[in-house]
Amino acid sequence: MSGESIDQLFAGLSNVTWQSLVMLLVGGALIYLAIAREYEPLLLLPIGAGAILANLPLSPLVGEGGMLTVLYDVGVANELFPLLIFVGIGAMTDFGPLLENPKMVLLGAAGQFGIFLTLILALLLGFSREEAASIGIIGAIDGPTSIYVSGILAPHLLAPITVAAYSYMSLVPIIMPPVMRLLTTKRERAIRMTYSQRPLSRRTRVLFPIVVTIVVGVLVPFATPLIGCLMLGNLMRESGVVERLTHAASNEIANVVTLFLGLAIGSTMQGTAFLLPSTLAILGLGLVAFVLDTAAGVLFGKLMNVVSGGRFNPLIGAAGISAFPMAARVVQKEAAREDFSNFVLMHAMGANAAGQVASVVAGGVLLALVAG
Repeated sequence: MSGESIDQLFAGLSNVTWQSLVMLLVGGALIYLAIAREYEPLLLLPIGAGAILANLPLSPLVGEGGMLTVLYDVGVANELFPLLIFVGIGAMTDFGPLLENPKMVLLGAAGQFGIFLTLILALLLGFSREEAASIGIIGAIDGPTSIYVSGILAPHLLAPITVAAYSYMSLVPIIMPPVMRLLTTKRERAIRMTYSQRPLSRRTRVLFPIVVTIVVGVLVPFATPLIGCLMLGNLMRESGVVERLTHAASNEIANVVTLFLGLAIGSTMQGTAFLLPSTLAILGLGLVAFVLDTAAGVLFGKLMNVVSGGRFNPLIGAAGISAFPMAARVVQKEAAREDFSNFVLMHAMGANAAGQVASVVAGGVLLALVAG
């Protein structure tokens, strides 16, 4: 074997850096959380795998023509993957609880308040307008929206923003309860609410996604791609005439796109670009946005409780964020802690569905303010 061949054989070892070693550990940690803790495994596992593959020395998977780079260029740089995922989310979402209790839309709006407060805080810390808006949207706890907004405004921050969004989504059952208990009394958490299910016609369910798309598209044009894809999926679900498309959108297509998206995002987590002080700041600000959104929803719930004469459980306001349906389940669990027979899940599902729509609108508003 010639000396040149030996040099080529050990070229990988000579290109190992401390940054790549750290990112290999980070990728392994994400895979561990996905498998052992089951924290958002559908995305954290491929993100972790992508991070490992991208940080191997001289990896042919990244760079011009590399598979991971191609996936990023094809599906993330042009926002294709997040939009396809929104079609799948719409196909899986039942907006019935929101239609049966339309006032829950107020909680969905309140649950986005922390986004704009965090944007201001990020500006004060020296981030640009585009970066601050991308960081603030983490508070919606909506991975596809975070990817879509940051991909347009601050693509260089896409990796830490995506990791923060999906990590905090998986930590909803851990982060939300302390905030909810801090801002409510035992008596408020124990408030019982009656649930009278209104009969919804098929016409109402079919018209809902069409009307929402038109209204939001006219008022917030930048949100049209997001709301349009979300409501397209829901329209397929509610129409009842395209079961094969609905099944494919919510299963095969969503699964394949999620895999490709995770690998593409993981490929951006290269050590030299990811291990920066700004990454820690983004993770911290994302947590602040999440806490503020939860707090804003609970506080608005307390206001609704006052207006209703003490008949509204403020915990439901916490479900106004977009982590559907996990946030609603956490609200139900907290209410059951005070009274195991207290059932507020359907009210919380209405607020959570409203938060899904509101987060998309908030993303469009940020794009209009910053990129418009």
